[in-house]
Amino acid sequence: MAFDVSSLSNYTNQNNFPLITKSLFEAKTMKLMTPMTGIKSAETVNIMETDSIFQAGGTCGFLSSGTTSFSQRTLTVGKIKINESLCPKTLEAYYLQLQLPTGSRYENLPFEEVYSNEKAGKIAQQLEVSVWQGDTTLADANLKRFDGLLKIIDASGSAITADSTNNTEAVTTSNVIAKFDSLYENIPSQLLNKNDFVIFCGLDVFRLYTIALKNQNLFHYDGVAAASDMEIIMPGTNIKVIGVNGLNAVNDNSNNTGLNRIIALRTSNMYFGTDLMNEEDRFEIFFAKEADEIRFVAEFKAGTQVAFPAEVVQYGK
Repeated sequence: MAFDVSSLSNYTNQNNFPLITKSLFEAKTMKLMTPMTGIKSAETVNIMETDSIFQAGGTCGFLSSGTTSFSQRTLTVGKIKINESLCPKTLEAYYLQLQLPTGSRYENLPFEEVYSNEKAGKIAQQLEVSVWQGDTTLADANLKRFDGLLKIIDASGSAITADSTNNTEAVTTSNVIAKFDSLYENIPSQLLNKNDFVIFCGLDVFRLYTIALKNQNLFHYDGVAAASDMEIIMPGTNIKVIGVNGLNAVNDNSNNTGLNRIIALRTSNMYFGTDLMNEEDRFEIFFAKEADEIRFVAEFKAGTQVAFPAEVVQYGK
């Protein structure tokens, strides 16, 4: 006699908990920007500029000279919300039923902590991309909520272009050092000693840059690019290179956006506007009794602006 298992399916253990989630990246760029809070719709970045005209001294009298002027850059925030309804009863027919409490009514999410962390991480990730790539003319549901830094820089028409003859050439390990050197050469001299002047690039370009430096075996390059921060001092300079996910050429959905941008500017020249700082983290998860479902609600405002676009050096379009 033998076992007859012809009518059975192969067993797969689906009851392995806890739930795991994929890796997400944080909203790093926002932390480096100058915050503007209390914005309900739009607010201006108010700028004053003055000159100083020397005159011959040693005589009596007064002759007025020089000009003090005022200008404004408008920061408009997008009004954003995330709503999701969850019905735990739909889990009853699946392996997730093991996470449900006894009884037929569920007023709590069984894996709320995992869900909350994943949701917060996803919001941060989408904000990081939008801060750079946001454009209110796009169809993308996440990117069309407010204009990001790239659109604002391009619209100004006054940013300095590095390597102007090959400004759209794809960045590779063969040319990446030359691209960064061109950026450095085009930084206005009066900005070179500013401690907050940095170069932003995607982590993909950052990786190419560190590989190229390593391959050159430069005696002053020790290979220590802080893995956790993705930051390195450009060899022979005081300029920090910062890798950020918001400038990656490949986004979270593995779609090649064709992004080919490197941006150099002062962090004090970058403004992030919102109504309440960190409001995107202040979400609610609650049981809606009238609908017999659990709901996730988050709402916040976000926008960007650059005060002095003429102090920006860029590569790529």
